[in-house]
Amino acid sequence: MVELSGIVYTARDEAHLRMMDEGIPFDPEGAAIFHCGPVVVDERIVAAGPTTSARMNDLSGFLLDAGVRALVGKGGMGAGVVGQLKGRGVYLALTGGCAALAASRMTLRGVYFEDLGMAEATWIIGFDRVPLVVGIDSHGRDLYAEVDTHAKEQFKRRFTL
Repeated sequence: MVELSGIVYTARDEAHLRMMDEGIPFDPEGAAIFHCGPVVVDERIVAAGPTTSARMNDLSGFLLDAGVRALVGKGGMGAGVVGQLKGRGVYLALTGGCAALAASRMTLRGVYFEDLGMAEATWIIGFDRVPLVVGIDSHGRDLYAEVDTHAKEQFKRRFTL
């Protein structure tokens, strides 16, 4: 478990594609990307639940190469991203289903690519001690893969004749 404070940038599929085409509109060195399409009302974040990160498996490499050091989302990421994170970054998981609670620890600071719409824009968010789980560490340890392996072993032991 960790708590994250500081500036975080949201990015889903369309924002990743836009940044690949037009460039990253913020300094990526040491940055954190949150796979999220927040609900913003009257310049306030009212819900900010994570998006399934695996959707960004093939889109995250250029951000990590540019210096991004943390990806935040839900559900883990593929082996390719695990390899890309080795020695340079982490994947942090936010529990799905707690979007309003998570938003209570976030402050809106600005937006890029607003023309993509609320869900796909890149929002600049201030995190204040947002609780997260280290899903993939910078040594290549993948909590999701470990749980999957353990579950398969348990299933095999219990249900193999």
